[in-house]
Amino acid sequence: METDPHRQLIGDDEHGWCDSSVFNFEGGCYAKCIDLTKEKEPQIYDAIRFGALLENINFFPNTRTVNYADSSRTENTRVSYPLYHIDNIVPTSMAKPPQNIFFLTCDAWGILPPISRLTPEQAMYHFMSGYTAKVAGTEKGIVEPVSTFSACFGNVFLPLHPAQYASMLGEKLRKDNISVWLINTGWIGGEYGKGERIKLSYTRAMITAALQGELNSVLYDTDNVFGLQFPTTCPNVPSELLNPRNIWTDKEAYDSDAIELAKEFIENFQQYADQTSPEIIAAGPKIRQAEDVVMA
Repeated sequence: METDPHRQLIGDDEHGWCDSSVFNFEGGCYAKCIDLTKEKEPQIYDAIRFGALLENINFFPNTRTVNYADSSRTENTRVSYPLYHIDNIVPTSMAKPPQNIFFLTCDAWGILPPISRLTPEQAMYHFMSGYTAKVAGTEKGIVEPVSTFSACFGNVFLPLHPAQYASMLGEKLRKDNISVWLINTGWIGGEYGKGERIKLSYTRAMITAALQGELNSVLYDTDNVFGLQFPTTCPNVPSELLNPRNIWTDKEAYDSDAIELAKEFIENFQQYADQTSPEIIAAGPKIRQAEDVVMA
């Protein structure tokens, strides 16, 4: 997702954010290249040239041609390359403060909407939760998705309580009226093995629509469990995909699985509750309300 032909690249990872700018201090990119093709990711594909480092890859027999579809070593095939291997970059690796922030999550259970607009309190809650799923290739021994929570999407790097970082985020969001979006790049229409992973082209279209303000004036719906607001229409995305419950064949199974995922969120958040404001805690999922809806 770090490469997009319509937007200049500041950096792949390790960014700073001050009052006047956001800036990158890593200077390179570290991209997955399993099943990489020029058609899927032309910028990454073209960035793999002299000076790039490929990891865990195999070649076609008796050639020096990389077989990007080969996952016999691991699905976590990677390439590292300097930022200047991408044509459409910001040379200074700096830009103005953001107007939109996107939290990326890979929901392997097919519960969360592909895109949701978060209130500041929801943004702080989901920032502290850091929910996603470990998928095949991310860690040794992972062959099927496993739910995981990492506070502020980087728990191992945090010297302070996550609530302090969430408070800092909330201050910036309110000060500059920044929109925050939760993007599910995982499964829709069912959990892993039953549903399908949302197409990257749809994810790009939703992010583009949010950045261009095309989702500011559309109608929104709200899911019963997580309280997430999602648009009912989005340019270049089939409308039926935007409401995750609607595309499950078994609606009762969706409701049941949604409650189970909500329980995981709530159980994980208990470790932060003593230092977290009631407003942030209230922005999380509501199991009792959801169970009442299911029983009705």
